[in-house]
Amino acid sequence: MVNIVGVIFLCGLAVVNAGRPNDEDVLSDIQRVRQLKTFALDFVGQVKNFDVEELSTLDSRAPSLDDMICLNDLAALMTGLSNGQYWALKMFDAWGSKPSGLLTGNMYDLGNFDECLNIKQEVSLGRTIQGKYCFLSVSPAQALGVQSSIIGRFNTATCLPASCSATQMNTFVGSLMKQLLNVTIPSSAMSISESSCQTSESEPWDGLTIFMIVILSVMGSLVALFTLWDYCLVENQEQLPTIVKVFSARAHSRALFRIVEVNSNPNVIDCLHGIRCMSLIWVVYCHQYILTLLASNINLFHVISWEETPYASFILHGFYAVDSFFVLGGLLVALIPLRLMDRTKGKLNVPMMYLHRFIRIVPLLAMAIVMYLKLMPLLANGPRFDGGYSGTADCENGWYWTLLFVNNYTNTTCIGHSWYLSVDMQLFILSPILLIALYKWGKKAAAGIFVLIVLLSGCLFATIMVNKYSLVLKNISIDANKDMYFATHTHATPWLTGFLFGYILHLNRGKKFQLSKVAVWSGWILCLAMIFTSIFALFPYTKWTGPDVSTFAEASYYTLTRVGWSMAICWVIFACMNGYGGLANSFLSSPLWQPLSRLSFSVYMWHMFFQEINIRSMRTNSYFSNYTIMLNFWSTFGFAVLFAYVMYLVIEAPFGGLDYFLRPRQKTPALVKQKSQIDEDVHKNLDEIKVTTSTPAEN
Repeated sequence: MVNIVGVIFLCGLAVVNAGRPNDEDVLSDIQRVRQLKTFALDFVGQVKNFDVEELSTLDSRAPSLDDMICLNDLAALMTGLSNGQYWALKMFDAWGSKPSGLLTGNMYDLGNFDECLNIKQEVSLGRTIQGKYCFLSVSPAQALGVQSSIIGRFNTATCLPASCSATQMNTFVGSLMKQLLNVTIPSSAMSISESSCQTSESEPWDGLTIFMIVILSVMGSLVALFTLWDYCLVENQEQLPTIVKVFSARAHSRALFRIVEVNSNPNVIDCLHGIRCMSLIWVVYCHQYILTLLASNINLFHVISWEETPYASFILHGFYAVDSFFVLGGLLVALIPLRLMDRTKGKLNVPMMYLHRFIRIVPLLAMAIVMYLKLMPLLANGPRFDGGYSGTADCENGWYWTLLFVNNYTNTTCIGHSWYLSVDMQLFILSPILLIALYKWGKKAAAGIFVLIVLLSGCLFATIMVNKYSLVLKNISIDANKDMYFATHTHATPWLTGFLFGYILHLNRGKKFQLSKVAVWSGWILCLAMIFTSIFALFPYTKWTGPDVSTFAEASYYTLTRVGWSMAICWVIFACMNGYGGLANSFLSSPLWQPLSRLSFSVYMWHMFFQEINIRSMRTNSYFSNYTIMLNFWSTFGFAVLFAYVMYLVIEAPFGGLDYFLRPRQKTPALVKQKSQIDEDVHKNLDEIKVTTSTPAEN
């Protein structure tokens, strides 16, 4: 899956190729590349001089049946061109040429994808020629026999008969270049890869695709059936049968879009909805930039100047949104079970605790793996869609690492942004140890957790210092993500900070802290100072020609801000809970956030599904700019929310509804039963918050 390493590679490519070259070198390279610009159309004009039979002599091996079929189709193509037949002209009309704007980073000429794939011409009885769209990868320096070139490798579209393999196409293109330019092109300089080729013929459905369709059909049918039951047969919504509650889209939609009045329940922290939604939007926005960088941009080298702007710091440091989610996750994992343990006198049903988490997360995650692999190619195609989903190889070879929640320690991430789920699940699995320790030893255990935070911070600092890691773009270390970002032991401090803060809130539940204006203002000033320091502290070092930051300074920065950012989020929550939030509390606690907050898990899982489809199905080159990306972001986010709502009704909510069957049923007196119902509603509301925080971000 796309991750930050891919972005770094592209940006590194931009740096290598976009240095200020000598004007004479630029002119010389442009003149050489110009020779390659329109060789497809030039060939059409000289087709009568081209000898197809020469292709069979270029390969020392004896021609196979496939070779003969390809040669026959090429001969038919040559005949069609000689006679001016429309289909043959379209096949070469679909070719690309030299990308316009090589000096600004345009590495793709996409040609006309649909024109090529729509070609179907019967040339003889029982023989039909179809178009095959491939990318021809060209290295101008090697192709034209020069020592070096400021212009890197670029890709241009080709269209030839589908019966020809990439090897046969390479032979054809090499012969074409030899006849037109009178040069012999080495295969390393100009080649077509079979993996870049596409035809209009879709692959037959395999077992996994059929399984996906069956599961979605069965679940969709059950949801439709019980929704009709709910609408037509149920008169009192307070007495819904359990099976209807599990599958009814009406019941789940009512719960999803239910607006709870602010401050109506002292056990609910209203501002968490706003923090979660703002963090989710930040994460999705950052991912939009990552995938846009991997698109066929005509101005990829603009990334260099963009990266030096203050606005870029919000994107480059978007990983703090992940820390916000870890804080919320840790806080709720401490707060909710500790309240429960107070009612049960220290008892904690650990197996049931794990089961609740698994049935809420695993079904949607498993379906996401299957749908990324199998549904994406069914929904879309395009010039850059060769091979389907970009993480296909990782999913096919290591999908089980993702479902086992350990993919953050492997090289096969399958769904790239699922690394967060692995870290969160690993910490959740360890949480009973911390919860039992806090209940038994109280502040002593809290002190131990504080020491653990310090030790893990020291581990992060040492990891950066020993390996000389850097996340500044111009000095990026390839292995930095795995050790600094994806690893649980180096990313646990925000979660533990939130966990410790949750314990503090538990100890002081029902209390309102009275703070002076000086204390409140000091808290907000320090909070905002930490937030802006985390985002902008490295801005002076982002310039490519500017000074380099020392490893010690960067290690100190990442170690301290990881804790500092978490403490800033804790202050925001504390201030909002105790009436010192002001405008921030009004904004973050707005009831309008509640539906999106409950849907955030599903939105998080599916947003990159649509981002990748949009980027890779583009028929024309795109333009990298903040405005363009913002427009694409909102359209993609809208589609992601709608699709997430559907998947919430079909997969997430029904499987999560199995929780109804796991709850203990006890006969109690009316008053106790009423109190039990209130506790259950509070637990359900907070558990809902906990589940949605289990899903945010990768950057």
